[in-house]
Amino acid sequence: MAAVGIYVLTLFGILIRIGLTFTYLPGWFQSRCEVVTPLTSWERVEEGLSLQEQFISPYSGDVFHETPLALRLLKVAKIFPFKERGFFMFVEILTFIFLYKVAAAFTRHLIKRQMQEIKSYSDQATSIYLDGEKLAWLPTITVAVHAFSPFSIMTSLSMSTAAITNLTTIMTFYFLLQENRLLCTFFLAVSTYQSFYPFVLIVPAAIHFYKLSNPSAGSYSNKQAISSYFETCSLFAMLCGLLIGSSFMMEGSFDFLFSTYGFILAVPDLTPNTGVFWYFFTEMFDHFRTFFVCIFQLNAVIYTFPLAIKFSERPFFLMYILIFLTSIFKSYPSYADAALYLSLLPLWRHTFSYLRNTLVVGGMYICCLVLAPIFYHLWIYAGSANANFYFAITLTYSTAQIFLLTDLLFAYLRREYDLVHGTEHKNPDGTKARIMLE
Repeated sequence: MAAVGIYVLTLFGILIRIGLTFTYLPGWFQSRCEVVTPLTSWERVEEGLSLQEQFISPYSGDVFHETPLALRLLKVAKIFPFKERGFFMFVEILTFIFLYKVAAAFTRHLIKRQMQEIKSYSDQATSIYLDGEKLAWLPTITVAVHAFSPFSIMTSLSMSTAAITNLTTIMTFYFLLQENRLLCTFFLAVSTYQSFYPFVLIVPAAIHFYKLSNPSAGSYSNKQAISSYFETCSLFAMLCGLLIGSSFMMEGSFDFLFSTYGFILAVPDLTPNTGVFWYFFTEMFDHFRTFFVCIFQLNAVIYTFPLAIKFSERPFFLMYILIFLTSIFKSYPSYADAALYLSLLPLWRHTFSYLRNTLVVGGMYICCLVLAPIFYHLWIYAGSANANFYFAITLTYSTAQIFLLTDLLFAYLRREYDLVHGTEHKNPDGTKARIMLE
């Protein structure tokens, strides 16, 4: 029954996207700064393809910021039925397939982990034990969220190249679950090559592959652990080097590095988006700019190390949290980033009963979806508002993401605590205790 539901949901999700392509929405989404960025805009890809056809380097100006290999791939998109639309529908179909595979593999992982750790669980925690019958619906729920998520639909219709990065990130997650070091690091290298920030995911990947080779290891800093980390990181670095080297051979120069990764790190284009970089650096004095760019970029990766220490026993959750964090703090975020982490969010459905702010967070997401285009229109077209209106809604959107992330962290840790100590907590005097995170 669940398998039939997955096929129906996938078909319905694709039909929704195909049907909407015949409306005005795809063109409108391509112009929305919440949906596409200077890095992922299809209009800029077309500009790059046009320059290449005229035998002009697409990296000679300040318009095109895609990677050389992606440019060649997108050039081949014209051979698909319906050309580039058909290509992005194909990417969407692959995304559905691998989301299903990830959810199915993760279900098996959760059951396996529970069987290994159940001896350490409290007898009073049976109510929160994972049940195979309930988890059987996890792939269906995951596919359904992606099929009907407005963020996923907007990403697909706008032909944002972030859809390719999302797919490779999901494949990274899948091959991590499949315990395939080579393919996991390969797709992680492709994601990093495309959008830079996924390089932080090498940390949970390295921890996971060390745990596989030493399942009973109690230390993550001994010689054996360091050797395993070095092996995983070296493979990742070699694959990244091959991708960059192939790009150099195609372009004949390293100019693309400054137009892709240099553009991501230096943040020269202050077109409004769903992040906070654009407004802050519009107001920033030039002589302070370099310092604050470094601080803001560091903010996107610095949480990796404390989180890796805290969740060293849970590399899959660590990887998801890092995907979420980079989506919030990257220099050019968009709704495509939300499409990725929201599609993977059902994997942690077993912690949802511990969430505390679902109504507030849900309301904030809906308000941002509705008000962002309105405030942008009032600012840019009607002239009856200013940049502060639009910045307020992007700040609200960032706050909603942080609320959701911190709530999920609390829910996960609280469930882990209850598994060991039971769900009933009492003070020495017999009154009900309140558990708090410190």
